[in-house]
Amino acid sequence: MESLSLRAPHRRNQSQPLSKYSDVENDAGRGSSSAQDPLRLICGRGFVRLVLVSAILWMLLILAALALHLWSCHSSISFLTALCKKDSKVLDILDGLTPKPQHRCPIPLADDPDAVIIPERTPDVIPKSLSYILVDENDAQTPALFGGNQSWSDREKSFNLNANMKVHCGFTKTGGADMDAIDVKYVKKCRFVVASGIFDGYDTPHQPSNISVRSQKLFCFLMVVDEISLNFIKENVSVRVDADGGKWVGIWRIVTLHNPPYDEPRRNGKVPKILTHRLFPQARYSIWIDGKMELIVDPLLILERYLWRGNHTFAIACHKHHKSIYEEGDAIKRRKRYARPLVDLHMKIYRYEGMEPWSPSKHTLSDVPEGAVIIREHTAINNLFSCLWFNEVNLFTPRDQISFGYVVYRLGDAFSFFMFPNCEYNSLFILHRHTREHSSTVEWVKSLDEFKGNQSGLKESRGGLGLWRPYPGDLSSVKLPPVTRTSPAG
Repeated sequence: MESLSLRAPHRRNQSQPLSKYSDVENDAGRGSSSAQDPLRLICGRGFVRLVLVSAILWMLLILAALALHLWSCHSSISFLTALCKKDSKVLDILDGLTPKPQHRCPIPLADDPDAVIIPERTPDVIPKSLSYILVDENDAQTPALFGGNQSWSDREKSFNLNANMKVHCGFTKTGGADMDAIDVKYVKKCRFVVASGIFDGYDTPHQPSNISVRSQKLFCFLMVVDEISLNFIKENVSVRVDADGGKWVGIWRIVTLHNPPYDEPRRNGKVPKILTHRLFPQARYSIWIDGKMELIVDPLLILERYLWRGNHTFAIACHKHHKSIYEEGDAIKRRKRYARPLVDLHMKIYRYEGMEPWSPSKHTLSDVPEGAVIIREHTAINNLFSCLWFNEVNLFTPRDQISFGYVVYRLGDAFSFFMFPNCEYNSLFILHRHTREHSSTVEWVKSLDEFKGNQSGLKESRGGLGLWRPYPGDLSSVKLPPVTRTSPAG
């Protein structure tokens, strides 16, 4: 007996023979009918539109949040700047969408140190000869100072180039920074130098790697330290003493400077860094690296890449974030790296003397270097530049990245140098942490009034002379250029 549901179709289709495919065809017909159902069609299209609209709204929300994030980072409003610096996963993700310069990049080095040809010495043009003031005659009543009692007129005169020049350049008689006789004898044989320095026990020596046999024979690796650092090194690493009494830590020859010339360790560190040619007067080439760095590139290949290949005599990397000294000064103040009123006074003097903010019209890639690596041939003009750079550090603040661009400005086209990409700079070394942070009483001064009177204990008595003696110009109307903060890390 057939069910009612089967008999009805039979009555409608009595004229058509049954087929084994009829059920399948009927099911297909019902499916087709469903597909044409207007309600289901509208619902399907509505869902697709909803998904698309939601996706567009979500993308707009992300872009708006990204725009707010970038704006807050560059804003001068303190609340928004603080918001930018908060540790947030959302901001981290958004920050990852912002294009950033490479931290490290490959250096186009020569293939074989043994194949490198050392060129002839670069001839001196102006100045042809350079000598140094060793005995200060300005003020016989004033105790001898390492940097000398340089007057404002002496400073101005030193920027006037002549064939034969004599300038202040540290190491005045009884001014400090004395080397042991055995070290003086040793460094006289050094023509190619890799130099570094540790003061006040902030670091221990890090051994260079990838050094070829030729470079090991060619270069003197000289680590300049004070007595505090020497004792700290002896307590933490193995120090070898050779038959002549020289001290060694691995490849580094330890050179001790007695009678530190300054009260601030930060200033003392500028002596071997900037005045390398004065410490090692027989050196023809030098590569300076800060004490917290581990060199990982053969020094002969460094000279070939940054000096000889492009016929340069002085090379230094550009700063990662800043191009203007006023940007650098602003960052130093924000990050509390030196006393704010002293940094302001330093920059106001430079502004008064015509130092413009960096712009593309200048012939330099930047006015602000990464000064932790300096590569140079010891020519007369480079030695003069180093002396003048050091004199600015001696007279003003020890923030040498501010002074570098000023001295470049004053010497003009007479001093040429190669400023290489920051990403290559970061590929030259491995950076290690200091054992502790630098600090001195002077660095935390909040106003110039704190320096009044001799009982404050804040005066840097052997440096910073330009900030203590009256400046001959009227700085009252000087306004520092506005600064656009290009990076919250800068």
